[in-house]
Amino acid sequence: MFTGLVETVGRIAEIRNEPPGRRFQIDATSICEGVQIGDSIAINGCCLTVIEIDGNILGFEAGAETLSRTNLGQLQQDSPVNLERSLAVGDRLGGHYVTGHVDALATLKERRDDPPWSNLFFSVPENLASQIASKGSVAVDGVSLTVVDAGKDFFSVALIPHTLDQTTLGKLGVGDCVNLETDVLAKYVQRSMESLRPESANGSSVSS
Repeated sequence: MFTGLVETVGRIAEIRNEPPGRRFQIDATSICEGVQIGDSIAINGCCLTVIEIDGNILGFEAGAETLSRTNLGQLQQDSPVNLERSLAVGDRLGGHYVTGHVDALATLKERRDDPPWSNLFFSVPENLASQIASKGSVAVDGVSLTVVDAGKDFFSVALIPHTLDQTTLGKLGVGDCVNLETDVLAKYVQRSMESLRPESANGSSVSS
């Protein structure tokens, strides 16, 4: 479990193809202290397990499913990545509960810079739009953000200077893909509502 508060921006030191997946070697200098093999770390919001530690370089493995459903498959050597260690019991929760399980890729469709702030508009798969609400929470590349506006196939966020400077979001351009995780509470609410819908014996909804 994570909070969506990025601790540092690391960089891809090396990528090794290990079919059907890949090995990522990430320079994570400022968060390496205390990290152990088996720990979970969110990389652009995607939870991966530390499998190797070599000084300031942490090693991770990502399978074919992860590579195809997140933007980790698009990373190259020297790409910047948002990093966050998993939440410890007793830590302050400054963002919102983020599981590290990416729901889908979203695409930046518009950026309105109003220095030193920026307003970003993302397209989102329609099946996830109902899980995103104005003033609700969403994780974009692992960054906990408050939704400004939400439509049937988009949402927008307003980024403060600190977020622009201290995460990868400040460098996003139109057309870039980001990892999207909707609020876990919204998922359970939607699932509960679906389970309450009356259904006929053949499994289809009963019309009134």
